[in-house]
Amino acid sequence: MGAGKTTIGKRLARALKRRFVDCDHEIERRTGARIPLIFEIEGESGFRSREKRVLDDLTLEENIVLATGGGAVLDPENRLALATRGLVVYLHAPIELLVARTRNDANRPLLQVANRAEKMREIFRQREPLYREIAHVTIDTGAQSMGDIVHTIRARAS
Repeated sequence: MGAGKTTIGKRLARALKRRFVDCDHEIERRTGARIPLIFEIEGESGFRSREKRVLDDLTLEENIVLATGGGAVLDPENRLALATRGLVVYLHAPIELLVARTRNDANRPLLQVANRAEKMREIFRQREPLYREIAHVTIDTGAQSMGDIVHTIRARAS
């Protein structure tokens, strides 16, 4: 959360002349409900089930740039689909930067807790090894310009 998946993904898609797809937005489009409402009604497990189905569909599409939700890597089948069906880019950023970037975001159900910074650290500790496990490319988004990041990914995608 807050690493720049959507921002970088949109710029990369333009540079590659591909369609950009945000998995969370596709879930909202298909269900007609916002992510926080899905979490409220179905809990995280219900959301993850929906996410898995949508991710499976999207990873079969060609010529797209796909931004997944940060928790998509928690499911082993999602990790397999991502790693074997496309180029996986892990956009890494220092935890302090992620906390700062998400501090005012009310649309992230997992961060609706009293101590957001500690929750972010907990999520990072859990997910970071999984991101590294499936990544073909790892980029530090806190240390490079947007243009440099897109250039690096574009070179790998060609």
